[in-house]
Amino acid sequence: MLLVPMGLVTFILSLIIGHFLAEPLHMLVRKTEVVRAGGEATFSPDGRLYEADKLSRTLGLLVDKTKSQQRDLALKESRQAEFVSDVAHELRTPLTAIRGNAEMLEDPDLPPELHEKFCSIIITESERLCRLTNDLLTLHRIEGGALPLELQRVNLNHLAHNVLDALEPILRDRDANACIVGEAPDVLGSPDRLKQAITNLVENASRFIEPGGHVTVELFGLRGNSILAVKDDGPGFGDIDPKLLFDRFYRTDASRSRGTGGTGLGLAIVKSVVDAHDGTVEAINLPDGGACFIIALPSIAANPAH
Repeated sequence: MLLVPMGLVTFILSLIIGHFLAEPLHMLVRKTEVVRAGGEATFSPDGRLYEADKLSRTLGLLVDKTKSQQRDLALKESRQAEFVSDVAHELRTPLTAIRGNAEMLEDPDLPPELHEKFCSIIITESERLCRLTNDLLTLHRIEGGALPLELQRVNLNHLAHNVLDALEPILRDRDANACIVGEAPDVLGSPDRLKQAITNLVENASRFIEPGGHVTVELFGLRGNSILAVKDDGPGFGDIDPKLLFDRFYRTDASRSRGTGGTGLGLAIVKSVVDAHDGTVEAINLPDGGACFIIALPSIAANPAH
């Protein structure tokens, strides 16, 4: 007689315990189905069952990671689409100029002076197209990791002098006065890539100064960083967000930049190089006029005395 009540009690207790154990798992299943359908669900432990809480935390981390990867992928696809659109727009300008002037050359009655003018335009636009293509390839290789960094100790003062020596013909042609002041601690980096970044900054500064203007490369150390600042006494970049200067194809004055041969990629390459060296780059307008581009790279300890 006692077995029946005891069995009934045991059965009821089993149902209660089973429900208590299964309910957190059922909730996790429902939340997982909501997420799989594209909805939002919060995976937070409720303290009812240790194993379910542990599984909930794991699922929450997995969902967060998946969402982060989805956002990164969407951002990457958006940037790629924007990049392709920008490249198509930039390529269209020189190609249109080349085609238009080539068609003019087909005129058999074209005066010699116009023939020379149209040929000169075609050559100029072809050269700009080559520079644009080279800059695009460089930027793609740097950002895609196709140009691995061969790191070594780099003396920024020596590197800056090499840059000015290489740019001497261009600076002389633009009547630009360039100099280097100060010293900075050595950095660990790729001499070729860092030289390219400094070259782009100095060459960019020389575009926007008046004949007889000045470009100064200033070096110093600050709070564990090696600072390289390129200053000029040109007009500066106005009241725009300095971060925009490092976007691909951004120009504060498109016609002026094109007129001086710019591709709109020089500063984007600088930022990619600096980012690859775990550094930062920023731009400011100087109080007395002109622009200043500042690169900060982690310093390394000085060579021990021999």
